[in-house]
Amino acid sequence: MKNNRITLKDLAKDLNLSPSTISRALQNHPAISDSTKKRVQKIAEELGFTPNSIASSFRKKKTQTIGVIVPRIDIHFHSLAISGIEEFAYNKGYNVTIFQSKDSLKREKEILKILQNKMVDGVIICLGIETKNCEHFKKINKLGIPLVFYDRVPTDFDANKIVINDLESAYLATEHLIKNGCKRIGHIAGSQSTDIFKARLDGYKTALKKYNFPIDESLILYTNNLSYDEGVQCAEKYLSNEQQPDGIFCANDYTAVSVIQVFRKAEIKIPEDVAIVGFSNYPISKIIEPHLTTINDRAFQMGEAATKLLIRQIEEKDDFIKSETITLQTELIIRESSFR
Repeated sequence: MKNNRITLKDLAKDLNLSPSTISRALQNHPAISDSTKKRVQKIAEELGFTPNSIASSFRKKKTQTIGVIVPRIDIHFHSLAISGIEEFAYNKGYNVTIFQSKDSLKREKEILKILQNKMVDGVIICLGIETKNCEHFKKINKLGIPLVFYDRVPTDFDANKIVINDLESAYLATEHLIKNGCKRIGHIAGSQSTDIFKARLDGYKTALKKYNFPIDESLILYTNNLSYDEGVQCAEKYLSNEQQPDGIFCANDYTAVSVIQVFRKAEIKIPEDVAIVGFSNYPISKIIEPHLTTINDRAFQMGEAATKLLIRQIEEKDDFIKSETITLQTELIIRESSFR
């Protein structure tokens, strides 16, 4: 099939100008007269000329594209972070290409190879649950491709990182339950192979120790993915305990919502009998009855901050520090599920 794409050479022939003059006119170069610019732009529009972005990328050694790797798009935290990434990138003239690792290390490695071949200007990533070390990111560093991690970040790899203080946030959530009169406080924990969920468990324990509460391991229930179904299973385990908790801090909102629903079916009053706090401020936290007390983890702002940091690194390569960690402040949002 014949390629009918209009090129710079075609424009140059029609206008009796050099291709370099055409190119500068289209880029509004000050050395080209206004009359020539208008003439070139008029003919370019009439003929349907569009710049060859691939060729332009080779010349500039920039693609104006950012690669983003998230564990799962269907998790609200990551979709909100992506919104922050895209919003900031768009305003700075960058395109965003999004991939899901589905928490698979194999898939994460394959995506990195794709991004290397696509010659993206930089990469933003939240590590998958299976990722225990960051050897596969060393090639990205060697190639000089800027890299920013957010939320789930490596501890053994120097890179720019955007995080929240998960330990402090979990401490505040647990302290809130204590100050509202709870004496037996449970915790539904995320996978302890992931640092953020370790930190949330540590924050819970730190608050109990601070207020001289015993740490009862029977009140700490572990999950793999903090899914709604796992939350249901945890709630049923609590109901089967001889001594049920009177307060529960959940490591995310999905499990907190499932606990509320299971307990209400069992005619347990919330917050009168059991006060519940979640984590992340998902939209469902304002829909469930009673409305869920939770931690606002600033997902949108995290995406914005990661993109701002990455673009600074792309555009200020020579002077940029490549191992900066920015910690965003979270917020405890108190609603009916815990307020007595």
